Amino acid sequence: MISRNLYLILASGEINGIGFWLIDSIYNEFPLIENKDLLDCHRKELIAEESASEIINAINFNISNILNELKKEGFNIEKPPKGITFNLPLIVMEDIFDFWLETYKNKDSWQTCLGLLKIKKRISLSSLIKSKAIKNHVKDLATIIESLHTYRPSSLEKHKHKDPMWK
Repeated sequence: MISRNLYLILASGEINGIGFWLIDSIYNEFPLIENKDLLDCHRKELIAEESASEIINAINFNISNILNELKKEGFNIEKPPKGITFNLPLIVMEDIFDFWLETYKNKDSWQTCLGLLKIKKRISLSSLIKSKAIKNHVKDLATIIESLHTYRPSSLEKHKHKDPMWK
């Protein structure tokens, strides 16, 4: 199987007035031309096809964990017609995107972080960090994974539709 290079992107878009984030892989260097629903490309990295798929899965798993935690805590999270909810701020999306892209470069850290992400789905990593059940570089990675899950909206009230940032 021949591996091709493609672009891993973090973009914002809009469909019928509803904003969304999109993390995807594309072959076109110009994602805004390829997808008419996209309005701005915030990150674009050239990467191998197989790598892109693995990174996207990790990013989606991370975001899924955050959204599940927010729902459990009573936050109303809007489901966009496509992609990821605009309820998550750009800085959160960028931090997650950048972390997983960078971590992929070190296979040992990558595997450790995926394991920590699976644990995070069930329990807080803070308790493991405080109990000294994990040490050294694993503790450092757990601290970073935990920090990627700290976003909380400013209120528990039902969120009103947010106007896209580009209007």
